[in-house]
Order: sequence, then C-alpha cells, then structure tokens
Amino acid sequence: MLDKTYDAASVEPRIYETWEKAEAFKAGAGAKDGADAFTIVIPPPNVTGSLHMGHALNNTLQDILVRWKRMQGYDVLWQPGTDHAGIATQMVVERELAADNKPGRRDMGREAFIERVWEQKRKSEGTILGQLKRLGASCDWSRTEFTMSPNLSDAVLKVFVDLYKEGLIYRSKRLVNWDPKFETAISDLEVENIETDGHMWHFKYPLADGETYEYVEKDEDGNVTLRETRDYISIATTRPETMLGDGAVAVHPKDERYKPIIGKLCEIPVGPKEHRRLIPIITDEYPDPDFGSGAVKITGAHDFNDYQVALRGKIPMYRLMDTQGSMRADGAPYTEEAQKAQAIIDGAQLTINEIDEINIVPDELRGLDRFAARKRVIDQITAEGLAVMVPANYPDVAWMKGQAPEWDETGKAKIRKLGEDEEGPAALPMVESKKIMQPFGDRSKVVIEPMLTDQWFVDAKTLAEPALKAVQDGDTKFVPGNWDKTYYNWLNDIQPWCISRQLWWGHQIPVWYDEDGNEYCAMSEDEAVEMSGGKTLMRDEDVLDTWFSSALWPFSTLGWPHQTPELERYYKTDVLITGFDIIFFWVARMMMQGIHFMKEVPFHTVYINSIVVDKNGKKMSKSLGNVLDPLEMIASYGADATRYALASQEVQGRRTLRMSDQAAEGGQRFATKLWNAARFAEMNGCGRVEGFDPSATKHTLNRWIATEMGKCIAEVTQALDDYRFNDASGGIYRFTWNTFCDWYLELAKPIFNGDDEAAKAETRATAAWAIDEILKVLHPFMPFLTEELWERLGDEGQKAGELLMLSAWPKPLVSDESAAGEINWLVDLISEIRSVRAEMNIPAGAKVQLVVVGANDVSRSRIATHEPAIQRLARAEEISMADTAPAGAAQIIIGEATICLPLAGVIDLAAEKARLSKDAGKLEADISKIEKKLSNPKFVEKAPDEVVAGEREKVAESKEKLDKINVALSRLAEIG
Repeated sequence: MLDKTYDAASVEPRIYETWEKAEAFKAGAGAKDGADAFTIVIPPPNVTGSLHMGHALNNTLQDILVRWKRMQGYDVLWQPGTDHAGIATQMVVERELAADNKPGRRDMGREAFIERVWEQKRKSEGTILGQLKRLGASCDWSRTEFTMSPNLSDAVLKVFVDLYKEGLIYRSKRLVNWDPKFETAISDLEVENIETDGHMWHFKYPLADGETYEYVEKDEDGNVTLRETRDYISIATTRPETMLGDGAVAVHPKDERYKPIIGKLCEIPVGPKEHRRLIPIITDEYPDPDFGSGAVKITGAHDFNDYQVALRGKIPMYRLMDTQGSMRADGAPYTEEAQKAQAIIDGAQLTINEIDEINIVPDELRGLDRFAARKRVIDQITAEGLAVMVPANYPDVAWMKGQAPEWDETGKAKIRKLGEDEEGPAALPMVESKKIMQPFGDRSKVVIEPMLTDQWFVDAKTLAEPALKAVQDGDTKFVPGNWDKTYYNWLNDIQPWCISRQLWWGHQIPVWYDEDGNEYCAMSEDEAVEMSGGKTLMRDEDVLDTWFSSALWPFSTLGWPHQTPELERYYKTDVLITGFDIIFFWVARMMMQGIHFMKEVPFHTVYINSIVVDKNGKKMSKSLGNVLDPLEMIASYGADATRYALASQEVQGRRTLRMSDQAAEGGQRFATKLWNAARFAEMNGCGRVEGFDPSATKHTLNRWIATEMGKCIAEVTQALDDYRFNDASGGIYRFTWNTFCDWYLELAKPIFNGDDEAAKAETRATAAWAIDEILKVLHPFMPFLTEELWERLGDEGQKAGELLMLSAWPKPLVSDESAAGEINWLVDLISEIRSVRAEMNIPAGAKVQLVVVGANDVSRSRIATHEPAIQRLARAEEISMADTAPAGAAQIIIGEATICLPLAGVIDLAAEKARLSKDAGKLEADISKIEKKLSNPKFVEKAPDEVVAGEREKVAESKEKLDKINVALSRLAEIG
C-alpha cells in the first residue's frame, strides 16, 4: 500500500541506486538488436566545480532526451566527463596552499605542484559527478572521461602536432587579454566587462619644433564657431599611463580641422623634457570626428582597437608593463631606449620583437603599479601646463570651484573641500567623470590589461570555412534557428585563436627549442630530440587553453585517435545542448576540429538553452545574494520537482528562464497530485491487469480516457521531437492533473461505488493502465517518482517486470472520437457552469437550476445519461428543458444548446454588479497608471530590465482580470 505522502528525500537516492545496480545507464541498455544509436556528450563541468542552476537546467534537458530515446528503443550513450579547467583549478589549489601556509607553486616547482593538483582532482571530481547523480542524470558513468586522461591527452597532442605540421598552428606576438594576478593570457569568455566610475582626461600633445596651425570648428551649416591658432593637438584618454607607449595620433581622413597637420610630428607630453618622443599624426577610419576632440592616441600594445590601427599603419607597438601589471623595469636607461624609439620615427626598420625589447617607461616610473603610474603621469602633465584647461564651473569636470582634486590608489580622482585659507582656481584641468566599461578577470577580479605577448595561435579562419559551410548547408542546425546568425557573425569575423596559457596545470605545449631557438614539434621529447639531430632541448613551458582539449570532446571521448568500435558506433553525436554564451568558444571549435579530423560534423543539432535568472529576471550573483542552489532546492522539494520546474519553463527561443522556490513548489504539488491519484486508484482496487487492451473497453468514460491518453502521448512525443520542452511538460501536466485526476477519477467515482461489477472491473483496469501510461510519458521529466510508482503499483496487481526507464515509450492505442466528443462535452458543460458560478459570486453551497434551451437529440441524450454527474459536479438542483430562456438567467452556449442559470433569489444582482464595477474601476486605474509609466521613454531606458518586465507583467495580469470581470458584467447586463 502506498504511503500517505511521497517522501522524495528517501525515495530518490534509493531509486538511483537501483538504476546503477541494474546498469541501466550503460550505452545500449534496453536497446533492441539493430537499434540506431543516439548520442549526447555532456558539456564537461569543471573538475573542481559544483552544481549551479545553469548546470541543473542543461543536464535536466539532456536527461529528458536520453531517457526518452532510451524508452524509444535507441542504443543511447550519454557520454559524461569533466574538464581540467586550467586556470580555475590552479587557482583553487594555490588558494588552498596559501590557506594552509604551505609553499606556493613557484617554491614547490612545477612537478611537485602538478602532482598536488592531481591530488585535488582526485579529491574533488566526485563532488560534481555526485551532484549530477542527485539531479537524476542517467549518464553512462562507466565511460566517465577527463580532459587530461592519458587517451584524451594523446588526442590533444596529435591534434596540435598535426595542425602545426599543416601550418595551422604557429607562434606569434599579438595582443591578448592579460590577467596580471594569474600572469597569463585569458580568453574573452573569462573577461567580465563591468560598468565602473571612471574619468576621461584631456591633454595637449605639442607639435614638434613649435609649429602652429589654424584650428577651425564649424556647425552643421558650415558656419565658423571657433577659430584659433594652436601649437598642439588635443586627445582624451581614460588610461593616461598608456600614453607612454603611444606610437601615433590618429584623426579621421575627412576631419577638416586637422588637415594642416596630417603627417606632422607631435610630442608625447610626459617623460624627461629633453628626451620627449615624437610621434606622427596619421589618418585612419577608426577615429570618430564627432566624439571628443576627434583625435585618438594609438597605443597598439595596450588597446585592441589601437592594435588594429597600428597593424594597418605599421605603427610601432611598445609594451609598457610586466606580467604583474607594473610598469616595466627592465632594459637600458630611458635616455637610450627613447633614442631607439626615435630612430624608428626617423626610418629605422626594426622587427616587432626588437621593438618589444625597447622599454620606453621613464626611469622614475619604472616598477610602479600601473595605477600609481597613472597618478604620476597626470601630475607631471598638469604641472607642465599641458592639460586642457576649462573654467572651474565647467559642468563636466570631475571637481568644481571651491573644491580640489585628490587621488585614490587606482588613480581615480576624488574631491575635497578647500580649507579656509585656500582659494579655488579659476580654471581646472578638463577631467570628465563618466561611466566606463572596464574588463575584469572573472576569477581574479582584477582589471585585465590588453598586452602584446608571444603566444601560440590557431589559424581559425581556415578551419572556420568548412564549419560555416556545414551550418549553411544544414548538416548541423541550431534550435532555435536564429542562433545560426550569431554563429555566422563570429565565424565570418574570426581572429586567430590564442591557445597558449602561462599556467602549469594543463596540456603542456608539445614544442621543444634548441639553444638557437629552433622549434621541434613532436608527440614526445624523444621524437623531438631525434628531429633535432640529438640536440639538448628545452620544452615550451606554456600549456594549452582548456577550450583546445574540449573542442575535441565529441570524438576524443570515444577513443580517437584510436579507431575504436565506440567511435564508429556513436560519432557523429546527435544533439548538443548548451548555452548561447559558448557558441563561439565551444560549439564553433568543436565544429572546426570535428570536421577537420573526423571529416564529419560532430552533431546534427545544437539546442541553445535559456540562461537561468532569479524570479525578478536578474542574473544570479553572490554579490546580489540571489543565487539559488539547486542542491538546496532538491533537498527542500526533491529532484523531480526541481527538474520539472526547469523543464516546464524552458521556452524555445526565450533567452532567460526565471527560477524560484515557487516554481519548485509547483513541481512538488504536481508530484503530490499524481501520488494522491495513484493512492486513490489503489484504494479503489485499481491494479495492473496482464494483457489489458484499452481498445477493447466498452464504457464511454474508459474509451474517452484512452483516446485522450493517446492524444497526450502524441503531443508530448511531437514536442520532444521539436525540442519544445515546456510544451512537452505542459502536455503531460494538463492531461495528468486536469483530464485524469480532476475529471476521469471524479467521473469514475460513481462506477467504483456502484453495483455494475463489469463496469467496475473495466474502469479499475483502465485507471491502472492510464496511470502506467502517465508514468511512462512523465518519466523523462520526473524519473524518481515515476519509477517508484511503477514498482509500487505492482503491490496490488501485476508486477511491472522491468524498470520503467527501460520500458517502451507508449504509443496512441485508441481513437474513439464519439466517446471523446461525449465526455469532452460533459467536461465543457460543467466547466462553464463552474465559471459562471465563480464570476457571479454564487455561494459554493448554493444549488442552481439548469434550464436547457435548443438542445438536439444528441445533447438531450447526453444530459439524460450524465444528469447525476452534472448535478453533483456543477451543484445543479434540477435540469429541465424549455423552448425559451427564462428571465433573469445567466446563459452559456454549449454546442447548439443554451444552458440557462436562473439567478433571481440566488444572488443580489445589483450588489454583485456594484462589486464588479468597483473592481473593474480599480483595475482600469492601475492599468492606466502603469501604461503611462511604460510610455515614458526615460523610464524604459533607465529602469533595470527586470523592473520594466515586471511592470509589463502587472499590466498583462490586470488586463486578464479585467477581461473576466467584463465578461461577468456582460452576463449581469443580459440578466437585467
């Protein structure tokens, strides 16, 4: 006998253990001979990570598909594994070493540190995998892989060596994102651009040799608004410390203001006066004539936009900082280095590496932190009178008259009130206070520095061409389809892929160097030594970007580079489920590598799931305190409830999914509803009957539920085929809660309690069969509850004989439209009467008369057959037929018949009309107020997105309520 309540906390771990003991997750489990393969590779979580809500959604969707396909008879492989997560894992270990007061990695040495990281891997890997199991993930855990396992490492080495030999991997000095805390290059995905308070400083770059020119500004009509003789060109910058590395000043070729000085030289206004560097004034399309002064300083070694200008204009690029973000302290004294830089302006031809050796940081700034250097640079320029000055009451300066500037440790301006004896200046340096987007390392939390360094790159453009064509030709499709545009945009504008990282944890680059710097790329050091003719070699210390190894995931996990049976059987894989933020970083790279090495796309479909946000639409963040822990949610509501809450809200094409405790509570209520329905059926003697055939049933009610069950099966199957997870979960929810629980079981009660033994036996068997079908269709969404009920319902009837998860996916078996039409008519009739009762505020205990007008023979017959049910469920006292509608009656139309509810004496019509009118007036006022707010462009632009969305939801909800009230008022008007 089923327990009174369902206890997810005790059932779910036990059920999972049952599945594992039965090896039900292994590839091919439950598949018939000759079955087609269905393969999904899990997006490998970080080996030191823990389950977050994004993981929970992504893995729930994958599990829904693999459980469904397994039940359809496919040979299913859900390939699991973890990623070594280079920078994240190294950070965890270094943090633990520091917390334990143990030597750091540089003190330990590379070999000892890596062994320590392996210890951490062995200790922590089980955490994330165990959490996935708690969610219900049915991966083939016997095949769990790791991106640094021996076989996968062989795959990484082979891909690197092959691409190197093909000329598609090379070493070059290029601009990259540099993390000064971890002292490594990082990918764009590891950079968070955060809006911060910043400043824009305006400085003068004097023209060489005291030259002057006529500076003229004009309005849109060509009228002169300003004319003055200048001996400088003005630039603006948010990073004054990078001025030291300027290679040129650029203006737009159509900017008439600067035509007289294009090709002239100007002086960088910082550093020893006698050794000031001169740089050319050039033209480029990049500067915007309408922004600021229209002149832009070009610091190619420290800005991505400037880097492109420098490449186009062959402008020298000077690296100013060391790996920790401090101003360089190496090299010869500044006077010597500045002469080398000046020689380039005078025509000396130096390579990019030779230029990189030049340290043009003035001696007094060397070794300073970059932000401390910023303050010094600003102070020096201002003291020399080369800051652009504006009146002290100029609205955009960072401080106003009567106040003076101070500086914080990052070089940002603060303000202080002047003392009694201090006098405010008439003019101040022009410093605009403004919001700026600043790049931070997502893990280090320090400001990222664009920096010119030697790195290894993949010729991504060449590899991208067939990857682009594959999607254009339909070999791989995105769901929703609009994401292919994102894919095209990235691949059409693709840059060389930086694959090297200055870490110790990861796949070490398989390149060795001799004392002359010659490169030898090989699978092993012995092979490299042989290639060199026996020379002593030194291996490159860098490791590969984590995305390099994960790009091979769909085939390396199947045994490649060895030609394994699994590789032949399960590649290409079927569906990849992932987030839109890694379409380029992972999806595109898997496409490139899969096509290049396997000569076939790695998957035929890429489903882009939503990003999980909180109930208000905000991104989850520890700093905001709105992070939902899926494990805590599972502990409170159960894995099934959490899974269902996620799947039911996963709307194809919607970018965000709002998750909350309330959503999980809804999933829990659904589980409870089904459990209670199963208990009710069990208590009424409904047990599984061997060989039961729903198509052989005779009772209309039973043929109706079998028909509706078939429609539900077809609906859910089609929705899963189309990756419409919310529609699939909604279909099974509506059938289970409304059709089966609220209507079928309710309508079956008189049969269960009646004397017709044949009808009773058939209905009991049908109810048990319908519950089994529900369990099958619901299983992919709520696997634990359904597996438990599948087994426990055999306590009173026939045993299941096999695990639910390995049973066959159901098919529609009955289609009796006559029976369906009759019972659905009955359901519509009772539902409409209940709606009128609710709208008219008829007391729940009050019984009403029903007068039926215009009914044909079919409707009359149905009313006669189902009169007891109508009276019981609609709280009807008497049902009569009439030729005309009685006065003072609410009317509803069911088919050709009009159903009248005489309400005189049942409710106070005038009072009810007044109540509804008052409610309608309040809703109209609320709607008007919110719509006025939403029509204000300033509100929509400035208010947070989640606030605007919330206001729109309020309007929609209020309008829905108002529509219902207006329907009720119209009914009252008809009554009179």
